[in-house]
Amino acid sequence: MLMADEELHETDSNDQKDWQGETSSEAATDDAAKSETAADETAAEDENYGVDMEKVEAVLNATADKATLTPQMQRMMSRQAENTKRVEETIKGTKSNPRWFVPVFCALMIIGLIWCVVYYLSPSGSWPIPNIGAWNLAIGFALIMIGFLMTMGWR
Repeated sequence: MLMADEELHETDSNDQKDWQGETSSEAATDDAAKSETAADETAAEDENYGVDMEKVEAVLNATADKATLTPQMQRMMSRQAENTKRVEETIKGTKSNPRWFVPVFCALMIIGLIWCVVYYLSPSGSWPIPNIGAWNLAIGFALIMIGFLMTMGWR
């Protein structure tokens, strides 16, 4: 038995290979090769179209010098400006509700729910308003419906 344990633990941890270190270094070299090929492909595409991507980005960001641009790039820049203007006008044209709108319709729905629950839990239906009976349910449901209808006007 002793001999079997000695044979199992005979190797030292320093003698063992570092498999993880080898695989991570191989992966790093593969990633570097892939990024180089991607950069080469992008440069080849730029050469095919005859337009540098930095110029396109400058046009889209509206930072390019208009005098040095081709007519196509000038049209693209003017279209971009028109689209930006349209979006800004659309945003200005939207109407929003006042700040009190959402709390009011939430409160109406919750109060209506509480009204109905109180009516059902009260002895002989005497609460919240005594002597009107089942009309308490109608009041509770009316409050809930008013709150719900207000949600349809929420912007």
